Amino acid sequence: MERPGVPRRKGEGGPSSSNSRPVSTSGASPSPANSRRRRQPPRPADYKLQVIIIGSRGVGKTSLMERFTDDTFSEACKSTVGVDFKIKSIELRGKKIRLQIWDTAGQERFNSITSAYYRSAKGIILVYDITKKETFEDVPKWMKMIDKYASEDAELLLVGNKLDCEVDRTVTRQQGEKFALQITGMRFCEASAKDNYNVSEIFLKLVDDILNKVVGVHVKTSVRRQVHF
Repeated sequence: MERPGVPRRKGEGGPSSSNSRPVSTSGASPSPANSRRRRQPPRPADYKLQVIIIGSRGVGKTSLMERFTDDTFSEACKSTVGVDFKIKSIELRGKKIRLQIWDTAGQERFNSITSAYYRSAKGIILVYDITKKETFEDVPKWMKMIDKYASEDAELLLVGNKLDCEVDRTVTRQQGEKFALQITGMRFCEASAKDNYNVSEIFLKLVDDILNKVVGVHVKTSVRRQVHF
């Protein structure tokens, strides 16, 4: 809540004669009342959450992160080397949440580096490219990484990216849905970082699911009903 403004104090000792001319205030130094004003420090975060984005090389992990955090998109996005991250604060359910989003390299040679980031992640976004069937075929491999390194409480979301390239699709929506249904608690959606379609929804829904566990809003069943955006 913003601090109430400090009321202006009336000037003291000003001219009392009716013949006195008004004094110009242009270029005058700030009044003592104004100089005592201080900007209230930013409200601290109610929750600090880590989210990791994984998937094969070239599926658009960095593009999804940058679209969400900076609302930018680059066709010439470079491959991530090792791990990169960005910070974004959001408001959800009246709470301020500080998200630390980790973007991981898709090449296997970086697995020993990226595996360490699975353990502290409250949410995991697994991305494939709907125009490259091999990236979808790699999804079980990434699930093995999740099973090996991630917390059992981590929320999971499978994302078919590059929906803007619908004409080049090689992986059907039904295939993505079917895989997600086989994993307890995994949601599924398709998105486009280029067109900014479903990008914010991906992260906000994942955070909402995390909050359900963190604050105990409701008890989940062992198999959650599939929800699409």
